[in-house]
Amino acid sequence: MKIFDRKTKLKQRNWAAAQPDFDVCQYVKDETGYRVADKVFDLTKFNDVVLDLGCGAGHIGQHLIKENVGVLIQCDMSEGMIRKSKGATEDEIPTLRVIGDEEKVPFKSQSIDLIVTSLSAHWINDLPGWFQRCFNILRPDGAMIGALLAGDTLYQLRVALQLAENERLGGMGTHISPFIDAQDIGGLMNKAGFEMITLDSDELEIGYPNMFALLYDLQLMAESNSTIKRTASLRKDILIAADSIYRIMYGSENRYPATFQIYSFIGWRPGQKGPKKAAKRGSQNVSLKDLSEVIENPDKFVPSEKK
Repeated sequence: MKIFDRKTKLKQRNWAAAQPDFDVCQYVKDETGYRVADKVFDLTKFNDVVLDLGCGAGHIGQHLIKENVGVLIQCDMSEGMIRKSKGATEDEIPTLRVIGDEEKVPFKSQSIDLIVTSLSAHWINDLPGWFQRCFNILRPDGAMIGALLAGDTLYQLRVALQLAENERLGGMGTHISPFIDAQDIGGLMNKAGFEMITLDSDELEIGYPNMFALLYDLQLMAESNSTIKRTASLRKDILIAADSIYRIMYGSENRYPATFQIYSFIGWRPGQKGPKKAAKRGSQNVSLKDLSEVIENPDKFVPSEKK
């Protein structure tokens, strides 16, 4: 069952990456990417091949260090995002940038030591199949660390739009993406074969001068609605009414709070050694040439550039 229009999401990402204000609107993704990278620091094993799946503008990669990462593959379906993608210092961590649909997980079986992903998976249609594909490409004792938007994300905006639309049209359309619940993530990972699953929930509350500033930033985050059954653009009078409702119900002192609920997860593919066993650094002896051979039908490789 398809919920999201991936072609629309691709257009949104490419458009956002081309905007001059793109970088200044990545605060939620940069903060979450840092938190995912921080969990990588805690791993006791060295990871020869790390895959950043749905890397966006490199919100995780820029924080990774050579002490536990050998080489990095950054993968995203958006060429615009890949070309904006930041990575670790090339002298420290060789990086391969790949344009490929992260929903399909286009990598060969047991070719990756660690998968990281941040604020991309909530746009995946088939999450059960996606977690299974991620599990399949991990080597034994490999881990997957990620974060996605879920739960009550943007509930203030959702309520304001629904009330304004219902008041004027006598019904409500779909303007905010549906989000998964935390308990569902654990169940899907367990069904895919992951063990030692850990889930965390956190919230970021960001203040905006008005609802329109929030909508603008969501566009530049490439987080606008892309559900297949999304409603057409809202009328101007409904947007103005929604802004007023938002301010009355949730605002204070010219501040419109917007909640981003973030679920973090980590799971391990079991192996003979067990996930806590440290691997010798460089034991896989992987090169960038080798990396190109573990990818199945990429749309394009993008040359790395010194940052």
